[in-house]
Amino acid sequence: MRKIPHVAVLIETSRAYGRGLLEGVARFVRENGPWSIYFRPHALGEPPPPWLRRWKGDGILVRIDNRETARAVRATGLPAVDLRGRVPGLGLPRVGVDNRVLARLAAEHLLERGFRRFGFCGIPRGEHPHLYRRGEDFLRLIEEKGYPCAVFPGPNDRRAATWEKEQDRLAAWVAGLPKPVGVMACNDDRGQQLLDACRRAGVLVPDEVAVIGVENDPILCNLATPTLTSIDVNPQQVGYTAAALLDRLMAGDRPPPGGVFLGDCRVVTRQSTDVLALDDPELARAVHFIREHACEGIRVADVLAQVSMSRSVLERRCKQVLGRAPKALILGMQIERARQLLAETDLPLKMVALKCGFRTAKYFGDAFHRWVGERAGAYRRRLRQPG
Repeated sequence: MRKIPHVAVLIETSRAYGRGLLEGVARFVRENGPWSIYFRPHALGEPPPPWLRRWKGDGILVRIDNRETARAVRATGLPAVDLRGRVPGLGLPRVGVDNRVLARLAAEHLLERGFRRFGFCGIPRGEHPHLYRRGEDFLRLIEEKGYPCAVFPGPNDRRAATWEKEQDRLAAWVAGLPKPVGVMACNDDRGQQLLDACRRAGVLVPDEVAVIGVENDPILCNLATPTLTSIDVNPQQVGYTAAALLDRLMAGDRPPPGGVFLGDCRVVTRQSTDVLALDDPELARAVHFIREHACEGIRVADVLAQVSMSRSVLERRCKQVLGRAPKALILGMQIERARQLLAETDLPLKMVALKCGFRTAKYFGDAFHRWVGERAGAYRRRLRQPG
């Protein structure tokens, strides 16, 4: 019989992301265990537990936030997987989220709302390499599309000594941005800070500055005023994948080069980006109608009935400004709603199709497959059973 592995799980319970990771780990253990788990609730950044020095276990899942924890984990000599990425040069396998996917989702979300000026609100270089690279990916993507992107803090900026001073600097940065502007924050913490800075600067959100965060922490996002749009990074899948990797390492497998970075993420829209930044009033009216009624099974003819444009003019303006034809805009919003229902409900696929405005389940299935790259049922199963 297989020996039951003894695994230390050093993942914080104080944040929604950490709790999501733990849910994924728990799912893996239920399906593939058992494991004997060494665990205690704690906050991110706490020192390593004293018992780790004397512990005779088999593997470690850890969110390394400081050098002290890094040294303690390395000193055990055990297989370990890092789920944080804050301390560089550890030589440990990493499991996390693909920053390129996050940058693309944020850019597409803001572009679809008509923004042509952008910003990224991050952290100083060296403080958290993974989050810093998130900003680099967003900046590169926006510049490749031919648009300007301001970055806070700048390359040589240092974090202010107090929260109040940092907020004053952030408010000054926001006030100086050309508007309207769409801004990606490196995470929800930074997104909430940015919204506070907008209030200090007297800047209207989302009319002048639209903000999207990352991690979709429900408490932070709904505590913010206005509520914060964010990217759900599916931490349950990250935790499951990390547990599966550790299981293989404890069995003697070699770690994958470069780490494992997952990209099954989606945008959860709230008030901070609920706006259309379009200089063309007729096009804005058309897109607003599509956004409000896409899941009612509307067609392009229904959109044309709301505006003073011919079909050819509407097609041309949509492609020039938004990069998509009206039919594709309608379908994209239907598919986004379908992804949400597949992720958050147990509705049958036929009911999902109806709620998203598709005439038949087959038409929905084919359209979803073309748009997403996999069948709707497989998409739902993958979300429920990651790894």
